[in-house]
Amino acid sequence: MNAITHHNAIVADRGASGAPPVLEVERISKHFGGFCALNDVSLSVPAGGLVGLIGPNGAGKSTLFSIITGFIAPSEGTIRLRGSPVDTLSPFARARAGMVRTFQVPREFSHLSVRENLMAAIPDQAGEHLFDLFFKPQQVRIQEEQGAALVEETVDFLKLKRIADLPAVKLSGGQKKLLELGRVLMTRPSVILLDEPFSGVNPVLIAEIIDRIIELNERGISFLVIEHDLEALTRLVGRLTVMDYGTVIAEGAPQAVLADARVRAAYLGGPA
Repeated sequence: MNAITHHNAIVADRGASGAPPVLEVERISKHFGGFCALNDVSLSVPAGGLVGLIGPNGAGKSTLFSIITGFIAPSEGTIRLRGSPVDTLSPFARARAGMVRTFQVPREFSHLSVRENLMAAIPDQAGEHLFDLFFKPQQVRIQEEQGAALVEETVDFLKLKRIADLPAVKLSGGQKKLLELGRVLMTRPSVILLDEPFSGVNPVLIAEIIDRIIELNERGISFLVIEHDLEALTRLVGRLTVMDYGTVIAEGAPQAVLADARVRAAYLGGPA
C-alpha cells in the first residue's frame, strides 16, 4: 500500500466511523427566476475528512460552493459549520470562523510578490489601523514578526522559496494554485473548499499539490474539492459526491461511485 492509498484508507475510515461533520449542507435549493440551479442538495464533510465533488458542467457545483461560503444566498436550506448555522454570516465572517475557499481562476495580487501576497492574507493585522500604528507600535511590531514567521513557514511548506520574491504575475498556473492555497492557510482554517485545484496544472505540480493537501489533511484540516481530473481526485479523496442537474445522484467510496450507472451516464457519458 503506497502513501496515497494508505491516506485514502484513513480518510475513508474517518467517514465510516461516524466522525462528526465539520461542514453540513442541509437541503439547499437555489432558484434564479424560473430556473432551479440546485434542488434539495445535502452533503457533509466529516472532521478530518477529504471529500470530492464532481459532476458535468452546469451541474451546480460552483453555485453550491458560492452558497456554502456566503457569496450567494440560498432559496432554501441551511449551512452548518461545526454544528452551528452560518446562513446569516458574510463570506468574511465565515472565513474568520474557519471556512475558506479557493477559486478555479486564482485571485492573487499580481503586482505583489509571493511573500507579500501571503502577508496580505493574514487577517486582523493591527498595522492596518492608523490608531494602532501610532498608539500600539509594540503590538504592531510583534504581530508583524509573527506574521513574517508564518509566511516563511508557509513558503517552506509549499516549496515556494525559490520564487518567493517574484511578483505573482510571473508564476505558472500550478505555482499560482499553490500560492492560492497558501493564502487561505494564512487564516488558519478548519475546512477548505478547493475549486478545480488541478485545472491548468502540469502533472509534476499536480503531484506536489496533492502531497501538500494530504499533509494538511493529516494535520486536521478538512477539505471539499471540486475537480474534473478524476484520476488526480481519486488519488486524493476518500469519498465522492456526484451532482447532475442541481441534485446529488451518488455518493460514497470513489471506485464504487464511478462504477454507478447513473454516474457513468451523467458524468462519463456511458450507458445508464
